[in-house]
Amino acid sequence: MSYSPVVETAPLRPMSPYGSSKLMSEIILGDVSRAFPLRHVVLRYFNVAGADPQGRVGQSTPRATHLIKVACETALRKRAGMSVFGTDYETPDGTCLRDYIHVTDLVSAHEVALTHLRKGGDSDVFNCGYGRGFSVLQVIDAVKRAAGKDFKVEFGPRRPGDPARVVSCADKIRAKLGWTPRYDDLDTIVKHALAWEDQLTTRHVKVA
Repeated sequence: MSYSPVVETAPLRPMSPYGSSKLMSEIILGDVSRAFPLRHVVLRYFNVAGADPQGRVGQSTPRATHLIKVACETALRKRAGMSVFGTDYETPDGTCLRDYIHVTDLVSAHEVALTHLRKGGDSDVFNCGYGRGFSVLQVIDAVKRAAGKDFKVEFGPRRPGDPARVVSCADKIRAKLGWTPRYDDLDTIVKHALAWEDQLTTRHVKVA
């Protein structure tokens, strides 16, 4: 990924199987729309994180690999420690930069996309992010602040397919669909994720 921030018109060259699967989905939608009268909106998620602010639902994936989820589990002693993969990237602190979007704001992006289609809007593609990047170490520090405790972090080599930085340009969805995020704050995202993770160990909750 050599474009940062990433705009919707950037060349599509996935660096991982995950990215390739997303591109294939977009190709299929485009092919179907050309063959049939099907209008669609593609929402390109950046790093979805956090949990419902009211604690009703959140990520419950076993053996999760999402950074914020892993860090929250480590802070709550569900893991003995966590790993950081790569400290020699061309970023301010050497760790990867990512654009994190609160899951509740992503829900509202779906709502405005559906409204657009129901009003007869054309097929389109929109980035869903905040346009700001945080490093792996910044995220870990945010979790430590929210939890009020330190935890073990180990450093290892880079993982194949991890770009140094992936940050969105989300101007289009704001301008065209009127999307207005409410939780554009890393500490808030982490606070909600940590509260949800804590609930998973203290009482029965709805699993997403």
